[in-house]
Amino acid sequence: MTETLRTPVSAEVPEVPQAADGSSPQKLKRSIGVVGGTLLTLSCVTPASTLFVVVPDLFSSLGTATALTIAIGSLLCIAVAFCYSELGTLIPSAGGEYAMVSTLAGRLAGWLVFVLSLLVVLIVPPVIAMGTADYLAPIVHLDPSYAGAAVMLLATLAGLLDLRANAWITGVFLVLEVIAAAVVAVLGFAHSERGAGSLVDLTVAGSHGKADPVTAMLIVSGLAIALFVTQGFSTAVYLSEELDNPRRNVARTVLTTLAISTVIILVPVIAITMGAPDLAALTNGDISGMVTAWSNSAVGTFVSLCVALAIINAGIVMVIQNSRVLFASARDKAWPRPVNNALAKLGRFGSPWVATLVVGVPGALLCFVNLDTLYGVTGVSVTGMYLLVAVAALLARRGSHADQPAWRMPLWPAMPVLLIAVLAYILSRQEVTYLLWTGGITAVATLYWVGYLRPRRRTRWLVSIPEDTQA
Repeated sequence: MTETLRTPVSAEVPEVPQAADGSSPQKLKRSIGVVGGTLLTLSCVTPASTLFVVVPDLFSSLGTATALTIAIGSLLCIAVAFCYSELGTLIPSAGGEYAMVSTLAGRLAGWLVFVLSLLVVLIVPPVIAMGTADYLAPIVHLDPSYAGAAVMLLATLAGLLDLRANAWITGVFLVLEVIAAAVVAVLGFAHSERGAGSLVDLTVAGSHGKADPVTAMLIVSGLAIALFVTQGFSTAVYLSEELDNPRRNVARTVLTTLAISTVIILVPVIAITMGAPDLAALTNGDISGMVTAWSNSAVGTFVSLCVALAIINAGIVMVIQNSRVLFASARDKAWPRPVNNALAKLGRFGSPWVATLVVGVPGALLCFVNLDTLYGVTGVSVTGMYLLVAVAALLARRGSHADQPAWRMPLWPAMPVLLIAVLAYILSRQEVTYLLWTGGITAVATLYWVGYLRPRRRTRWLVSIPEDTQA
């Protein structure tokens, strides 16, 4: 168990516990309800941009098995969402995964989760942002790297604004991307070339021009990316310090977001699988081309522009989420004092402005890194992070935590035990290169823990947990 600091977040409670070095942890203000939190969380899942940017890569490797793989990944995410819902209401902190795991499984485990989450929060936004160029092509031709970098910088500027304002901005964009996904689904089903049986006839177009079977091992390997497809539902726990009544609203936001995002992504994937003119077109993954072929260039342009806006929307929300992670790490003293002081600064709109810049600017630079490497490292990091969260969920009902008010998952402890076994197996099936990249970064982080954090354990890495005085 780690040492944690409980920080009151209500103005009616003036006394704030201090860290070991005498400084008071800063706190974010509660400014959004469950609707605003759900809009922000759904926007972070960014279902339309995920459908148009990430899913085509699954089509290229899994063909008609893509829908089945995403469906299996979504079922696994139900167990993950249960873990996040229980831990997010038990430990409502902007630190998200690392605050939950540190409190329940120890400080080193929490630190490693923080490193994995930091990899995810730095890599995912540029991965999505680089898809902008493809969907602005009907209007202007741009280099994907430069377009992605511009989106990241724009999202960074928006992330400096008040969270309530961003909730409405992202809500408007979210409506547009849902419309785009709905148009794809309607057109795909209306131009169906094959029946529902194609969803279980698992084939992919081979290099020789013939259909190749998709093996079970290929599906298991693809699950790491499938988990990434709906990964953004976990954003609710990062917003738990800014949600009203987090004991109730965190679980509602997590579970509702997972359900909605799964429908928005999976239904169009099924429609595309059934409506693709042939297996080669499906494997090629040119969704915009198929939309234009099913309708006309005007509809194709409309959908493409909606997707471009969805990607910008995703960038804004991800920068908001990710800056909260860095803010929380500084408040919990993960870094040398000058770095902590800078990252914990709040701007005039109540947002952690330095942390926002630190997330956004490197994200713009990552747009110039090989995309396959970014996908691979992200898939391994997300799977490893979920695995450690499941371990923490297994420990959530021991000691003093057993009696604390929180949303409690059904089928505990069977749910986290099953999840741990499945995620460990998925990790074992990933490419060695991506495992080595992620493992190497984790090893360096462990050395930082051993050489800097652990010797200063009375003044560094003190996870603060704001108390919900409204509960």
